[in-house]
Amino acid sequence: MIRYRLTCDQDHGFESWFKSSDAFDRLQAAGMVACSVCGSVKVAKDLMAPAVSHGTEAAKPLQRPASEVEAALAAMRRQVEENSEYVGLNFAAEARAMHEGERPHRSIYGEARGDEAKKLIEEGVPVAPLPFMPARKVN
Repeated sequence: MIRYRLTCDQDHGFESWFKSSDAFDRLQAAGMVACSVCGSVKVAKDLMAPAVSHGTEAAKPLQRPASEVEAALAAMRRQVEENSEYVGLNFAAEARAMHEGERPHRSIYGEARGDEAKKLIEEGVPVAPLPFMPARKVN
């Protein structure tokens, strides 16, 4: 995974994660990278310094948010994680099953490929992307 600092043609700055630099290039060329503030797809990478951890600093469990936006995103993440069930890569199947009445309705979050998410939306399944990657829960 790679995180890029991005800016749109309206000068809004935001960050996003991508599987690789090639994945970013493909998504951008397809018009699938959009500004999180205004929705513009005219987005460019900003100059970024690599994140390097330094011994004891790497051991810090929590960092203070750098802005009000980061604080709001952290609060949203806590709300989602505390009040929803993480279904991981089964998100599309679970959301569809609830929509079709095959499973009881409940708050869920997880991961879906772009084509899966698009198909859910086309089918009228109420879904929305989250502005953060879920913490993968293992064992």
